[in-house]
Amino acid sequence: MTILVTGAAGFIGYHLSQRLMEDGQQVIGIDNFNDYYDIQLKRDRMGRLHRHPLFTGMEADIARFDELDALFRDYKVKTVIHLAAQAGVRYSITNPFAYLESNLVGFGNVLEACRRHEIKHLLYASSSSVYGANVNMPFSVHDSVDHPVSLYAATKKANELMAHTYSHLYGLPTTGLRFFTVYGPWGRPDMAYFTFTRDIDNGVPIKVFNEGRMQRDFTYIDDIVEGIVRLHARPPQPDPHWNREQPDPGSSYAPYRVYNIGNNKPVALMTFIRTIEQMLGKEAKLEFMPMQPGDVEATFADIDELTRDVGFKPTTTIQEGIGQFVDWYRSYYTVRSSAEQLQL
Repeated sequence: MTILVTGAAGFIGYHLSQRLMEDGQQVIGIDNFNDYYDIQLKRDRMGRLHRHPLFTGMEADIARFDELDALFRDYKVKTVIHLAAQAGVRYSITNPFAYLESNLVGFGNVLEACRRHEIKHLLYASSSSVYGANVNMPFSVHDSVDHPVSLYAATKKANELMAHTYSHLYGLPTTGLRFFTVYGPWGRPDMAYFTFTRDIDNGVPIKVFNEGRMQRDFTYIDDIVEGIVRLHARPPQPDPHWNREQPDPGSSYAPYRVYNIGNNKPVALMTFIRTIEQMLGKEAKLEFMPMQPGDVEATFADIDELTRDVGFKPTTTIQEGIGQFVDWYRSYYTVRSSAEQLQL
């Protein structure tokens, strides 16, 4: 089977591609290498993927349909795991057009390419941010998600609606993946755990929003990947019990599903910071700040459907996950710093 992974040079895309190839799958990986964060980190991820004989990688932009259509045709893609998107809640407030182009136009192109080439299963990245103003914990796929609080969240909700339309009209099996605060080695430098680690290590004060009164369902990258792999092997089927008079947002009469993939154990932000301090062996300098626009105070994933349908529940503890990240962080940037010094 040939699997297309969009956003393969991204954090989740890199780890997922590695796992798929370990399982013997042929992977076509694309990325547009935009400069939202450190391009060298993206190129280093992609470079490691290119070492594997089952990987074919290239630079391509999902916002250009002709490129995408030709790729589907030339490589005879069978299934798609769509992870390419403009990420970041706060960035969407100051750079809205990046989200409209990538998350709406780009996703529409992916759907249309899947339809034209009769793709067997499309999995796509949604986000826990779709729960927006909802405060009913834990967040369930059966909850309404009609009140987003950021443009980023709104585009992810729109992706779920667009996917359902293609499942309804064309019978395209689609699975939406609502990720909850993913962290781990090779992670995104714009994420709080990454900036906290960097600044604590360098003795720089860290900004702690909402005066530290935040909780997140931090989910380790290996658990995210395991969930994706298991769902990839299980294309959704129409739900014969779906009731049009009492419609369930989490399923459909069409071959469409959405799943939460989260740790199911929210952690207080201050506990998370103390764990980073412990792993670094350094104390943080804290600068408490008010809540930022677009943020929510807490996230907490109900993963009953994930456990029921594919028999999986994340198990990685914060101590294990942060320990792995800190080890990678220090190793990666030590090697990179040495390489940059040699080039001077």
